[in-house]
Amino acid sequence: MPKDGGIGASTKRREDVRFLTGTGNYTDDINLRGQAYVHFLRSDMAHGRLNTVDTSAAEGMPGVIRIFTGADFEGIGGLPCGWQVTDRHGEVMQEPGHPVLAQGKVRHVGDPIAAVVAETREQARDAAEAIELDIEELPAVVDMKAALKDGAPKVHDDLTSNLCYDWGFVEENKAAVDEAFEKAAHVTTLELVNNRLVANPMEPRVAVGDFNRSTGDHTLYTTSQNPHVIRLLMGAFVLGIPEHKLRVVAPDVGGGFGSKIFHYAEEAFCTFAAKALNRPVKWTCSRSEAFMTDAHGRDHVTKIELALDADNNFTALRTDTHANMGAYLSTFAPSVPTWLHGTLMAGNYKTPLIYVNVKAVFTNTVPVDAYRGAGRPEATYQLERVIDKAARELGVDPIALRRQNFITEFPYATPVAVEYDTGDYHATMDKLEEIADFKGFAARRKESEAKGKLRGLGINCYIEACGIAPSNLVGQLGARAGLYESATVRVNATGGLVVMTGSHSHGQGHETSFAQVVAEMIGIDADQVEIVHGDTANTPMGMGTYGSRSIAVGGSAMVRATEKIINKAKKIAAHLMEASEADIELKDGQFSVAGTDKSVAWGDVTLAAYVPHNYPLEDIEPGLEETAFYDPSNFTYPSGAYACEVEVDPDTGKVTIERFAAADDFGNIINPMIVSGQVHGGIGQGIGQALLEACVYDENGQLQSGSYMDYAMPRADDVPFYQVDHSCQTPCTHNPLGVKGCGEAGAIGSPPSVVNAVIDALQSGGKDVTHIDMPLSPSRVWQAMQG
Repeated sequence: MPKDGGIGASTKRREDVRFLTGTGNYTDDINLRGQAYVHFLRSDMAHGRLNTVDTSAAEGMPGVIRIFTGADFEGIGGLPCGWQVTDRHGEVMQEPGHPVLAQGKVRHVGDPIAAVVAETREQARDAAEAIELDIEELPAVVDMKAALKDGAPKVHDDLTSNLCYDWGFVEENKAAVDEAFEKAAHVTTLELVNNRLVANPMEPRVAVGDFNRSTGDHTLYTTSQNPHVIRLLMGAFVLGIPEHKLRVVAPDVGGGFGSKIFHYAEEAFCTFAAKALNRPVKWTCSRSEAFMTDAHGRDHVTKIELALDADNNFTALRTDTHANMGAYLSTFAPSVPTWLHGTLMAGNYKTPLIYVNVKAVFTNTVPVDAYRGAGRPEATYQLERVIDKAARELGVDPIALRRQNFITEFPYATPVAVEYDTGDYHATMDKLEEIADFKGFAARRKESEAKGKLRGLGINCYIEACGIAPSNLVGQLGARAGLYESATVRVNATGGLVVMTGSHSHGQGHETSFAQVVAEMIGIDADQVEIVHGDTANTPMGMGTYGSRSIAVGGSAMVRATEKIINKAKKIAAHLMEASEADIELKDGQFSVAGTDKSVAWGDVTLAAYVPHNYPLEDIEPGLEETAFYDPSNFTYPSGAYACEVEVDPDTGKVTIERFAAADDFGNIINPMIVSGQVHGGIGQGIGQALLEACVYDENGQLQSGSYMDYAMPRADDVPFYQVDHSCQTPCTHNPLGVKGCGEAGAIGSPPSVVNAVIDALQSGGKDVTHIDMPLSPSRVWQAMQG
């Protein structure tokens, strides 16, 4: 073990010092000399023909520098989509344009029409209110199934319909799946909604554009989870800026949960306007704007069917899903209900036949894209709800039914085109039964009944795919970018290291856990390792942070770069000790010759690399700096089992979560404390979806939940203390750390656990309720209890 804070240590997060003392550097903390401010005039109609935008009155108002409209962006590229899906008929998806500012039509409430740049925010806002619009309101379409009917209003006039794609997977399984259902001894059917969510990170989005006329260099400061991808998309597809002339900086980011992965219009606008005006331009999103401009999550309507034989073995599964794309295709939107969802429909179970159909639909709503879990929560929710319903219909124990159908031999090739390398689902269920105290549940239920409450126990198993790769595979599936990660390790003469990573953090503790990995490999204190990220000017090209890829992909790139460093350092050490390189060992920061007492310290070797007075110059160059790119050969597959206990008040329908337990298999653990924190946060978000959160539109496309007065975020008293365990570890076999992902697990495993618990509580009280759609608000639960 290293002297301090290596792999497996619950080291406190070093970045929390600045976060908790208010000394962090967030995008809104960045203010450039001479900067102007922008306010976007946004549509208050969901669908309308944009006849005229009269800015004449506004242009003469105090402080106004310039007003931009869609006409200023004619001939300039729109926001690109980063993933192309081919449907089950071999047709490429319909891909409409997405202008930076509206051109011709507005397509959702919040669509930007004009941008006012002024000396102050207040002046920009005042001038925006003076812009006169002539918009012919058109019928809006919000309901996905209605949007596909003949004669439905078209969101995009140049498309043949509102259907983006009709995807089937695995298409060649369809006939066999249908036959299995015809022969099934029992079929369970469930129709459900995966409710639309707003990510609501603590920090709203911000963009600051700058342009240096003397060099022709553009700089964008933005709240992004992947600055290199923003640079690539905006430079190549929107503004036509060469990458070496465009720098993207994402400093401290206060949460993202997926909503800050994507390239947004405001980023392109601020970059464009800074050059047009020859001065910095800044935009800070208000919370109200965030509700109608940040990409939303989920929003699926699904029919799922499970076929079983006479012995209760799963024989086939089929689903039919409508997935809302919103008004435009966000950066990775097409991949979420397809490759991130359909490929996980096997779950933890050895179901031999699976067919998944997804119809992606355009509507007059905010674009929908990845939100914590991205496709995997949707798959898990469908699967775990229908299994629970099947258990009740068959009169069998829901845990026993799951155990009977668990996959037990690995590697396991699923019928939906992925191969799980490791796992032990019985072990995580065993651990769950222990930490959740299932044996004491009956007594707790009696205590609740004595108080006039109904108590229920819900369980759930999940598996997810993290670190999406390899690049050649995802390229075949439609990804328009590689999904590798990179790292440069620079060793200083005195032995400290700077690790520059293409990955990025939005609150996960990378600066701590990444340093632990490198420190462990060398055998030095973790405080000798500095992690640098978030600036395309001084980090190698990387794909950022999402999909629980940071340690599995980004960390593996660091390992590979550090291995190169160690191999070179061994050559230097061998020369210094006049020994064979093959005999050199590195342990606890000391190079030694095997079988002897000869040794030389890490710092002495690094000094020799930069002061090469006694150096094998004929063999190697001075210095110690190496770069590695890591492209995984497969996903990683975290898994787990969760249990939730609830009390339901039969008089009001109010649900209170009394206990929650999570047993996860994340492979090898770098920092247990950080892992627990990630699970806690994910469970909180999953509970929010299950009980509280819902983004609601009326039939005219008006957002009804556009503030915290209308959108119910979970608070401290909505969640219990959690029992969390991650001692069941089956290491990943195809990355050098043996790690899996942990960041999304809680959000995947918790919603079905909560809903299953509520259904169990109601049935214990004699209520014939088999399903309630999320969120399970008191009114919904009470109405279900009334029959």
